[in-house]
Amino acid sequence: MKLRVSAYREAAISMGELNGAEYIEVPSPRANNAKKVSLLPLIFLIFYEVSGGPFGVEDTVHAAGPLFALLGFLIFPLIWSVPEALITAEMGTMFPENGGYVVWVSSALGPYWGFQQGWMKWLSGVIDNALYPVMFLDYLKSAIPALGGGLPRILAVLALTLVLTYMNYRGLTIVGWVAVSLGILSILPFVVMGLISIPKLKPARWLVADVHSIDWNLYLNTLFWNLNYWDSISTLAGEVHNPKKTLPKALFYAVILVVLSYFFPLLIGTGAVPLDRDSWTDGYFSDIAKILGGVWLRCWVQGAAAVSNMGMFMAEMSSDSFQLLGMAERGMLPEFFAKRSRHGTPLIGILFSASGVILLSWLSFQEIVAAENFLYCFGMILEFIAFVWLRIKYPNATRPFKIPGGTIGAVLLCIPPAILIGVVLAFSSIKVMVVSLVAVAIGLVLQPCLKFIEKKRWLKFSISSDLPDITSNGPLLH
Repeated sequence: MKLRVSAYREAAISMGELNGAEYIEVPSPRANNAKKVSLLPLIFLIFYEVSGGPFGVEDTVHAAGPLFALLGFLIFPLIWSVPEALITAEMGTMFPENGGYVVWVSSALGPYWGFQQGWMKWLSGVIDNALYPVMFLDYLKSAIPALGGGLPRILAVLALTLVLTYMNYRGLTIVGWVAVSLGILSILPFVVMGLISIPKLKPARWLVADVHSIDWNLYLNTLFWNLNYWDSISTLAGEVHNPKKTLPKALFYAVILVVLSYFFPLLIGTGAVPLDRDSWTDGYFSDIAKILGGVWLRCWVQGAAAVSNMGMFMAEMSSDSFQLLGMAERGMLPEFFAKRSRHGTPLIGILFSASGVILLSWLSFQEIVAAENFLYCFGMILEFIAFVWLRIKYPNATRPFKIPGGTIGAVLLCIPPAILIGVVLAFSSIKVMVVSLVAVAIGLVLQPCLKFIEKKRWLKFSISSDLPDITSNGPLLH
């Protein structure tokens, strides 16, 4: 891989000085000839980045009852998921490289804010990934009570993290096809459960609502967590076969798959079983399966939950580790983050992400969800600003997939999710807010520290010569 020192970027000519200049698409450099990800694996990678099935949606019923839970998974995707997926499709095809949203923000707002975006989204992703060992063991502890706590639970978390980390190390193509297999396995028992539940369904149960007893903080955080992270796939854009066409198609099919995977299991669970809101917590779908079909169906759902959490862990770790690789290729992180293993995977990024998961896996489900949502909201604000700013400043730049409606349409598209971000942040607890703001403050200091280290040449920073230059003025001609 040919590299040039990051000081070269200072001498580059900004796009703002080249009237009508367009961003020239160049694939992200790859250290080997490993196969790129095709459409079907990409759909399931997105599915696992965002969802992985209905495991984890139970708290919406606990917080707000059946009616608001069902409405939430119909309305919330229109307010949040669809706009985020559309923005990801446009920006991901405009910048088809592994930096993803870091490159978007850097090109619009400069490398300082690009780094902040990378820090907040990587930290949010690692926090998110710490959920999956927790959820995995929560679904199994009814069958294996020893996994409920203590040393057995700690050892199980470590073993699971090590095994799944190794699979990420072996290659993204393997992870993609494993995601397809795990996706089918995690959805299938709910198809069977749906058929069994038909004679027991009572539509009146779906309409139960009590506005005065809604836990809005839990309700919104659970909805938000289950329907975000559509932009995470952008950090793998450099590994995708023909991303200009493949990425928008994959996002479209993944939105449909995710919404269906949430809505129909909730229809089954709330319509076929008498309501007990206190029971609707993480892992309750396995109890519903036992009520409807017996022990064999509960074991199947528990197994599906286990493989679903494996799939989500692998997809998230792939996104987080390739993001670090993309940032290193842009000179934002030391060069060793850009080194690939013989399987084409970012070894250092994988190790950093796995370490973060192990350190955070002791937190509770609700604490993890609230903390990662807070950080994720900050990152999304920067993405919306970058999206609109690039539309205003460079309307003629190459966009293989472009959302219709012009600049006004771009602004209008961002308004509903921006309002939702404000609502989610407003309902955050003081504890979560303080911890999250401390994490943001660390990023504000960390970037100047890394620049100082680069200036002193204590570590080597490089920008890949195969990528277009970006400065505070936007994308550049290569």
